[in-house]
Amino acid sequence: MSVEEWGIVRLAVQVALTAILFALPIAFGVAWLLARYEFRGKGLLQALVTLPLVLPPVVTGYALLVVFGARGAIGSFLLEHTGFEFAFRWTGAALAAGVMAFPLIVRPLRMAIETVDQGLEEAAGTLGATRSMVFFTVTLPLVLPGILAGAVLGFAKALGEFGATISFVSNIPGETQTLSLAIYALLQSPDGDAAALRLIGVSVAIALLAVIASEWLARRMQRAGGR
Repeated sequence: MSVEEWGIVRLAVQVALTAILFALPIAFGVAWLLARYEFRGKGLLQALVTLPLVLPPVVTGYALLVVFGARGAIGSFLLEHTGFEFAFRWTGAALAAGVMAFPLIVRPLRMAIETVDQGLEEAAGTLGATRSMVFFTVTLPLVLPGILAGAVLGFAKALGEFGATISFVSNIPGETQTLSLAIYALLQSPDGDAAALRLIGVSVAIALLAVIASEWLARRMQRAGGR
């Protein structure tokens, strides 16, 4: 692989890791809310969480451009007050990837939280443990396989994100051109087949490793929940 191709891989991994780093805490909060509480509008929240999976990715990307673009409600505020912008930057690619991966992170997290025996939490509380102690010493270790599974699945999705990314931040080499965008561009070039095949091989290898890791963690979670 050439230096440029390794640069594309590094950028794609950077975008995917950044997306998961920021999406995971929010996904955990949403999953906890859905797993532990009953409230009016819970079905609507679940539908909104799932929406990026069922909408055409181009629609999601356009919505991000409307909201986070230089003229969008949030984008213009950030640009005016902080000088920070998402549109046509790698940070925007990370935002798009995080939004598209969000439902895949929430689902295993919610399942993991639902499998936790709340009797164990109550027992720890009766022994004098505070809520934070119960969370960090009882709940979090039991939920950890789900957190890891969600992070791995989300990373794989973020790594291969295409439609929302190209709609929101375009396909700019060295800035927003991730693996999927680079492969698309190479396939449009008469002499780009060999490079495209190399990048496809890297994509398949990374995604396969991620899926295998996710399946292994899911089995660990199921066995832990059965005990």
